[in-house]
Amino acid sequence: MTTVLTTRSPFARTWLRDPWSQQLAAAEGPVPAADVYREGEDLVARLDLPGVDPADDITVEVEGRKLVVRGERKDQRSEESEGRRISEVRFGAFRRTVTLPKAADGDAVSASYDAGVLTVTVPGVFAGTTPQRIEVTTAA
Repeated sequence: MTTVLTTRSPFARTWLRDPWSQQLAAAEGPVPAADVYREGEDLVARLDLPGVDPADDITVEVEGRKLVVRGERKDQRSEESEGRRISEVRFGAFRRTVTLPKAADGDAVSASYDAGVLTVTVPGVFAGTTPQRIEVTTAA
């Protein structure tokens, strides 16, 4: 008999929502961890996708002002093991959406996969934008 134990924290689902995606609150499947940052005028998204075949299991698309990464992490373990199993690895289809500051040219977007990390670069999406510092005041 095989027993699979998983942990899902309602606190994490409710309060620690991903600021880059509205999909996390409604997602039931795995959501890959991501680092999204500005590098000059480009947006760079790095997603942890270990155990995924990039040629067959990952799709990267630009939909207007959204960068969408879809895919599936397939469970290739054998079920022949006896006894209990503790599994914290999540398998199944995933979707991760990053909202872009402006629409991007899909032909200019590049994606590479190395050592379980997918790196997507959206060039020029921050062109012409300058951060504006806002003064924070305190109540007396």
